[in-house]
Amino acid sequence: MTDPLFTRIRTSFDASPMLATLGARLTEVAEGRVEIRAPILPGSRQQQGFGHAGLSFTIGDTAAGYAALTRAPAGHEVVTVEIKINLLAPAMGDELVATGHLIRAGRSLSVVTAEVVAMTGDRAKTVALLQGTMMPVPL
Repeated sequence: MTDPLFTRIRTSFDASPMLATLGARLTEVAEGRVEIRAPILPGSRQQQGFGHAGLSFTIGDTAAGYAALTRAPAGHEVVTVEIKINLLAPAMGDELVATGHLIRAGRSLSVVTAEVVAMTGDRAKTVALLQGTMMPVPL
């Protein structure tokens, strides 16, 4: 049996060409929590060879937004109203893992967070934290 929550998030995720370009994968979906992984590809690196902050921001924002979407009304998507990122360390490793969490679901705005970690084998290092607000919008 297919999980309707996973299907809802997967359908939206698969409609994003940007995520496909980055090689991002949707790896976990639960109510109020979403995980996205993306390899640190040569085209996703900055001039010093680290994963670009844009990669951390993109998958962090997306994971946080989908965490909000898990509680959004049927027939709605979510859009980012604002989101802040703290870059804590260079994104060195094989891939980045962003875990988004819904902190509070409101009728018009939801508060979300995301943590982005760089993975090297089985070693994880937090490289970014995000916090923001999402707004449900009708499809």
